[in-house]
Amino acid sequence: MAKHRPLQFSLDRSSPVPLYFQLSQQLEAAIERGELAPGSLLGNEIELAGRLGLSRPTVRQAIQSLVDKGLLVRRRGVGTQVVHSQVRRPLELSSLYDDLEAAGQRPATRVLRHAVEPATARVAAALGVAEGTDVVVVERLRLSHGEPMARLTNHLPAGLLDLEDDTLEGTGLYRLMRLAGITLHSARQTVGARAATAAEGELLAEPEGAPLLTMERMTFDDTGRAVEFGSHLYRASRYSFDFQLLARP
Repeated sequence: MAKHRPLQFSLDRSSPVPLYFQLSQQLEAAIERGELAPGSLLGNEIELAGRLGLSRPTVRQAIQSLVDKGLLVRRRGVGTQVVHSQVRRPLELSSLYDDLEAAGQRPATRVLRHAVEPATARVAAALGVAEGTDVVVVERLRLSHGEPMARLTNHLPAGLLDLEDDTLEGTGLYRLMRLAGITLHSARQTVGARAATAAEGELLAEPEGAPLLTMERMTFDDTGRAVEFGSHLYRASRYSFDFQLLARP
């Protein structure tokens, strides 16, 4: 189990923001940046309190807030350990692979299914083709730091681009589209939530009934052609969507 080098924290004692909250926010940011990788040990609360000039209850409260979020875990005989970071993904037309890579999350992919099959009514409507038309389906398990993050299911028009399993496991689908000369222009996206089935829980390392985020996306190129229909499942314990809301003038 890895121990990390001492992190530097900047606490503003004149701020109205509680010191425990300032510390928890900076610890969470260090986890998200990968400075505290999964498996890292935070060390002794007494040492951390003494180094920062804080009381033990303040440090304990900061750590407990991250335990409650699932980012840290207290293990008897081991100490306080980093479990994982939660990915916050902005709602924009981007690839999960690219977002994870940019966040230093070391993405990896396992192809679960890659086939050509007749389009169901739902897939046909999304891609703007006749029901029963051959489409390419790609189902992948996306991992971060070796842990399951999401199950991604994408339907593409047949003949859109050549895909090989080893290529799909090495990079993101949108990057492959752009390399093939496809200009991604816009998308329609719906975000929801539901409970995991037993099979989904086993795949995503969650118990049956655990909350999962769902996302469906129809993506269009610069000519208005539908080039992808995605139906994805994300672990709510590891993943969230960020929204920026603007007031109407």
